[in-house]
Amino acid sequence: MLESFIIGAQAVITPMGIGMIIFGVTLGIIFGSIPGLSATMALALFLPITYSMNPIAGITLLVSLYIGGISGGLISAILTRIPGTPSSIATCFDGYPMTEKGEGAKALGVGIVFSFIGTLLSTIALIFISPWLANIAIQFGSYEYFAVAIFSMTMMAGLSGKSIVKGLMSGMFGAMFATVGMDSIGSVRRYTFGSSEMMSGFSILPVLIGLFAIAEILITAERAKHLKDVKPIEVDIKNIKGFGFSLKEFFEQKWNCLISTFVGLGIGILPGIGGGVANVLNYGVIKNKSKHPEKFGTGIIDGLVASEASNNAAIGGALVPLLALGIPGDTVTAMLLGGLTIQGISPGPLMFIQNVDVVYSIFITMILGSIAMLLIEFYGLRGFVALLKIPKYYLLPAIFVFCVIGAFGINNRIFDVWTVLLFGTMGYFFNKMEIPASPFILGFIIGPMAEINLRRGLMFSQGSFMPFITSPVAVFFLVGAVISLTFSIVSQYKRNKREELSCSN
Repeated sequence: MLESFIIGAQAVITPMGIGMIIFGVTLGIIFGSIPGLSATMALALFLPITYSMNPIAGITLLVSLYIGGISGGLISAILTRIPGTPSSIATCFDGYPMTEKGEGAKALGVGIVFSFIGTLLSTIALIFISPWLANIAIQFGSYEYFAVAIFSMTMMAGLSGKSIVKGLMSGMFGAMFATVGMDSIGSVRRYTFGSSEMMSGFSILPVLIGLFAIAEILITAERAKHLKDVKPIEVDIKNIKGFGFSLKEFFEQKWNCLISTFVGLGIGILPGIGGGVANVLNYGVIKNKSKHPEKFGTGIIDGLVASEASNNAAIGGALVPLLALGIPGDTVTAMLLGGLTIQGISPGPLMFIQNVDVVYSIFITMILGSIAMLLIEFYGLRGFVALLKIPKYYLLPAIFVFCVIGAFGINNRIFDVWTVLLFGTMGYFFNKMEIPASPFILGFIIGPMAEINLRRGLMFSQGSFMPFITSPVAVFFLVGAVISLTFSIVSQYKRNKREELSCSN
């Protein structure tokens, strides 16, 4: 492992590598701090640019954007009660009340420090867990990979959005769109409608850019009759200085931080869930175990630590299934999967053998990126807060143009531009109908994996399904899929009952 670390460090600790980390983290914080933008949009915008870079420089930039984007959401959440990213929803609960009490600087300091700790601890866990999991996964065959794919899809569909039916429907749509083009086993054309452009199917990057970046632009623009009606956020930054809290207060949060990191890491590992769930769920966990749960939501450090440590710990957690199994842990790691794919690298257990330099460069980038995040947010805080005042009618059109140019630059074909616009429109209508887009992406990525391994498995077994239910690993994941689906159905039923009771009262 030490030798691999040295290889990774030599690849990243160069003028280009350090520059990419600083640039990526800074830009990620900017995207995360401006409501309506996100880490997902940042990666969608810069994915095409990494195509012309060497693999390590490209993935260093994307991972740095990820780290900065998740942490940056705390700035607007604390100062304006508008979460910059979904991962900062619970940060609003106590962060903004602290600002109202005149403790905005303290809240920002707490958020920055525990974001750093959550990221760093989850990176350490990632370094030890992912190689171990990859060693197990390298023994997987078609039966096991099919079961892993089914487990991932049920987990995503069950835990994304308010409706399990809409989540499943979204995932199935994604899997259906992934079948467009040439069949990889039988070389049969599927849903091409006689078009030569359709034979290669839809590329993952234009789909991601359209479904998240373009759709978000359309949604934000629609919220006002005119983009000039989207008012810039006014924030007083004169009194923001220092971390604002004592060492005593820091050490009082040690168990809160460790529990929050553990919960965030665990939730991040589960495919398709991410920091948006981690911060809200862990907030409830810490609140329930607190001696003073009634104080949560009134502006206390405990709630802020619970949110920021957990959502940043989910970063390392989400990378575990990506690196070890080739399965994205959340939407942003789906972007990272796309970034690796366009460089000819296939995430999964073989990556630890064939691309060990890339794997350990990711680990080194995570460590250096978390340090850069701490320093950049601390020293550049006043500037980031000022960015909240940029009018959206300048920002959104510029992002739209970059998205379209980036989509065209991937393969230099106009078909990818139409793909971006198609999936951007689809993402917009998904939002209107409250259909979650994340299951669509997982279905689009995991669907082909499930199909190919199902067909290969049936070829090996001469048409028998028995190996799929006799392999211990396959059975484990299939049972996990059933449990996940059952848990989701029961949870939704209980939630609907509670809503009915609250409405009747």
